[in-house]
Amino acid sequence: MMKKTLVLMLFCLTVFTTAGQVNAQVQSANAAGKSRVIEDGGTGAYKAIMISERTLPTHTVFRPKNLSAFGTEKKLPVIAWGNGACANSPWEHVNFLSEVASYGFLVVAIGPIPMEGEKGNGKSKSSQLTDAIDWAIAQNGDKESPYYNKIDISKIAVSGMSCGGLQTLEVASDPRVSTVVVCNSGIFSTPGNGINGMPDLTKESLKKIHTPTLYMLGGEKDIAYANGMDDYKNINHVPVFMANMDVGHGGTYSQPHGGEFAKVATAWYLWQLKGDKAAGKMFSGAPSGLSENPAWSVEKKNMP
Repeated sequence: MMKKTLVLMLFCLTVFTTAGQVNAQVQSANAAGKSRVIEDGGTGAYKAIMISERTLPTHTVFRPKNLSAFGTEKKLPVIAWGNGACANSPWEHVNFLSEVASYGFLVVAIGPIPMEGEKGNGKSKSSQLTDAIDWAIAQNGDKESPYYNKIDISKIAVSGMSCGGLQTLEVASDPRVSTVVVCNSGIFSTPGNGINGMPDLTKESLKKIHTPTLYMLGGEKDIAYANGMDDYKNINHVPVFMANMDVGHGGTYSQPHGGEFAKVATAWYLWQLKGDKAAGKMFSGAPSGLSENPAWSVEKKNMP
């Protein structure tokens, strides 16, 4: 009897697991090719759209609607994005990501496109960030792709919020990465904090970062505050900027155009990925531009 019960349990587990995988595949297939404009397309010079590309239905792309502005002289740097809660959908961050994209970036977020009112489901893996990078590089070299020769594959950021920030840190050692942005996140003193599905990182992982790094936290009310500040304390080998705004763990992602977090992140991307020195003044100098904004408290190391 016991043997039959075990066989039945294994059968049910296989069925339910397979059903979940099939459901995720169906969702991705159904979403492929869909697009919509978030808010007004952003405040940047290039009005953005959110789109599901048929060549990568497992992710959501945010990019300028009109790609004809990009080519040999002007290219799109890449930003790979991991979501809060390691969710397999960027639904919580669409205002933020659309705003960033409107400044001339190709943002590739983990998870199928969330249509209006949809929150998505399922969990993601850190490897989906490298999938995003692989896809962007392949598209740039594909003569049949609308992105052919329009992507700057030498300028790539990995970024994410909360659990997505841990995913970011897990892939930060990738030699193709040019900069790292960690939002409302930090490595636990106990790897993964005993939470199933969390990236299994230790503070030693921080030594693998090889690029300038931005941390944005929500102040002492942010549940990731202590972990993020401890990360900052332990990063001494690369330029690192710590920005805190007293808004808690949720940041400002859902505010119009992503709020203050989008302004700071966009300035960092412009500086690090496009060499925009004017944008860089938010972080460089003594004092830095952001330090003069009363909404933020900042620290930095190994930076001008």
